Amino acid sequence: MTKDGRIINYVMISPNFPPKNYKFAKSLKERGVNVLGLGDAFSYEIEKNLQDNLVEYVQCYPLSDIHQAIHKVQYLKDKYGHLDWLESNNEYWIEEDSTLREWFNIRSGLFHGDINKIKMKSEMKRYFEMAGVKYAKYHLSDNFENTLNFVKEVGYPIFVKPNVGVGAFGTKKISNDDELRDFYSHKDNQQYIFEQFIDGELYSFDGITNSKGEIISKTSHKFLVSGEELVNNDEDDAYFTYKSVPWRINKVGCKIVKAFDVRSRCFHIELFKLNKDHPGLGKKGEFVALEVNMRSPGGYTPELISISLNTSYYDIFADMIVYDKNMQKKSKSTYFAMSASRKDRFNYVHSDEEIKTKYKDFLVESGRYPDSISDEMGNTYYFARFRDYYQAMAFQKYVRKKK
Repeated sequence: MTKDGRIINYVMISPNFPPKNYKFAKSLKERGVNVLGLGDAFSYEIEKNLQDNLVEYVQCYPLSDIHQAIHKVQYLKDKYGHLDWLESNNEYWIEEDSTLREWFNIRSGLFHGDINKIKMKSEMKRYFEMAGVKYAKYHLSDNFENTLNFVKEVGYPIFVKPNVGVGAFGTKKISNDDELRDFYSHKDNQQYIFEQFIDGELYSFDGITNSKGEIISKTSHKFLVSGEELVNNDEDDAYFTYKSVPWRINKVGCKIVKAFDVRSRCFHIELFKLNKDHPGLGKKGEFVALEVNMRSPGGYTPELISISLNTSYYDIFADMIVYDKNMQKKSKSTYFAMSASRKDRFNYVHSDEEIKTKYKDFLVESGRYPDSISDEMGNTYYFARFRDYYQAMAFQKYVRKKK
């Protein structure tokens, strides 16, 4: 309830994707929140575990039709009263979320005029600067000649990706003048950002903040396969959640959260750990900023976080909404939570049955990813927990070993 005793009305945008989203609704409902769904799926397509935790679901097709979305949210407001929260926790809808909040004066999140800093990769750099955290040199797409001058400064290869984009889609490595010239000859009308190549490993700093900007829960991940390799090379995936956040990641991550003034939100911050000294960036082993996503980490990562913390990530999120703090008891037993996935196109050495038999004491969950995210995440996933880092690494190698 709110401070005046009124029940909280929470509008959940696109509540059916990804499928595990129902757990957000469930945790909110358990705390007395009215969870109202707005999405593009037909009502009969909404699974029972989500239906059971929504007070009402309203279809808006296409969801990207902002005028229709405003009409549908107005219906919910007229029926249930003041709307306290509106959130998709999905990068794809972050702009629509902000527009709807501003239209209905829902002050629990960012308005449309505030989102460039978390939407545009070039704008993020300014906040990294404010945080005192190093980042890759960049150049915004304009013409071949100017970009070639940028290349003369940083050298090949360079990476190019949409300045406003979701995940690793559209990311491409450019290794020579011919590839750069080809990029410009086929470039569409959207803006792209070129970044210097960094020899490093990908990590993340993830968590939830309260209304004061205090971090009430935090975790960290290491990604064993880059997003560019997952999409462009069609690799299978492996990444894990640390038992506790490494201190260097914590130091850099907390600075970034403060600079972006993250309040009452989930965050997912991507970092590179340098594999060698980079003049102007840092020494081997130091962390530099890549980009931020001010929403819950994508895919089924909240599941992995829950496994690692031995506490429900969804409950912590709901606690933030209702109580503005983490009400969950900190577990004395935390784990390395490993995700290893497979793609149907590959032949693997070990069968599903062999994996489940060998790792029956460690395996927490397995299943199929939705087709909509399988290009990046894989088709079949296995989540397991370990107290020992080397056991976790051995597990992902066993799952992903190909014939």
